[in-house]
Amino acid sequence: MDRPQLIASDVDGTLLDPAERLSPRTAAVVHQVAEEGVPFILVTGRPARWIAPVAGPARLEGYAVCANGAVLYDIAADRVLNVHGLEPVVLHDIADALADALPGCRLAAERAGRSAIDKDLRPFVIEPDYHSPWGDGEGSTAPRAEVLGHTAVKLLVSVRGMTSDEMADAARTVLRDAVDITFSTGAGLIEISAPGITKAAGLAEVAGKFSVSAERTIAFGDMPNDLAMLRWAGHGVAMANAHPAVLEAADEITAPNSEDGVAQVLERWF
Repeated sequence: MDRPQLIASDVDGTLLDPAERLSPRTAAVVHQVAEEGVPFILVTGRPARWIAPVAGPARLEGYAVCANGAVLYDIAADRVLNVHGLEPVVLHDIADALADALPGCRLAAERAGRSAIDKDLRPFVIEPDYHSPWGDGEGSTAPRAEVLGHTAVKLLVSVRGMTSDEMADAARTVLRDAVDITFSTGAGLIEISAPGITKAAGLAEVAGKFSVSAERTIAFGDMPNDLAMLRWAGHGVAMANAHPAVLEAADEITAPNSEDGVAQVLERWF
């Protein structure tokens, strides 16, 4: 493609190396992109409160699309600009449907406030025995009624002993197109958002702010939650370490995140 006018990158497994660090080479090209006035947008499943550790080293101060497209966040202003959530009634309906499709599943709810850290909000609420593949220990434990009792930007569902692919297939048989189902790890966790809320939708909103078309946008990703974004962008790039579905859908496959795959592509223009 011609030199891109907008760059979008997933964070984990893509922009960051396997140790979740921004390498010097990748940092250098991100800085060069910013110096030349091309917006570099973080588009991630992460919540806004997990953006600063990435945006700081990358020296990014613009927009971040968080929670798989459900939240638009202004990094410099530390302000949540837009939220697309699942209301409590819908959350309860989802939970009821999943009881048959995924017996024994455990739920967690990600919520968004007015800023990255909103002291008036419990941002991440989990059921007892909810299993995080990342083992980060984050989350306030609460009964299911509390987990489902407030608007969530995404509902996370864990099942021990299943893969995320298996879970997503089972969930889609009962939820169909009533919600958007995806995942960012293969280790027994799926993420559910409002219908039509994907990284592509969030990125399209940002592109509109800059009056940049999809055709002049390049996007990088590695997991199924990146698929819609890579298909929307004029040029979708998969990391060599990507999920098979992402490798198949991409316009280009670059080196893995352990070898600065994002930087290797962007160095063509910057």
